[in-house]
Amino acid sequence: MDEQVTVRRVQPADIAACGAALAAQLAEVLMDCVAGGASVSFISPLPTERALAFWHGVLEGAASGRRALLVAERAGRIVGTVQLVLDLPDNQPHRADVAKMLVHRGARRQGVAQRLMEALEQQALAEGRDVLVLDTVTGGDAERLYRRAGWQAVGSVPRYALMPDGTPCGTTFYFKHLAAARG
Repeated sequence: MDEQVTVRRVQPADIAACGAALAAQLAEVLMDCVAGGASVSFISPLPTERALAFWHGVLEGAASGRRALLVAERAGRIVGTVQLVLDLPDNQPHRADVAKMLVHRGARRQGVAQRLMEALEQQALAEGRDVLVLDTVTGGDAERLYRRAGWQAVGSVPRYALMPDGTPCGTTFYFKHLAAARG
């Protein structure tokens, strides 16, 4: 693992002080991932304005506590991110959704995604959430990461989404019970 990478939760004070700069760095990571072929809800080419608008919305949710936004940084630059969606229905106070696990192509294969997921799980427990759910491209690189980390596949939906080039792709849904993971 790259020891120079630090992972932290973005705080409301961070957003108030430098929200535009955070959005710009996050947009850069998102645009790199989409350009690299990651199916993360966007079609290529992803305009900067669209990426910035997305991240401003995420930052608004993070500032209000509806989601936890974690970032991996190296030398003061964001190289990865993941979100914990906390704003769920009243009958699911024990659960959270994992969203937008993104690692810049220049920081991949260095343990960044693993560290983000470990931090995310700790954050989920701190928020009182012990059931996590996520989805990812069927057959994609992320599936190996999730399986190694103890996530359980529930099933796949063919043609669920589109790759950045417009090609249909399947999506596999995963869950993890954190209380069970702790033993």
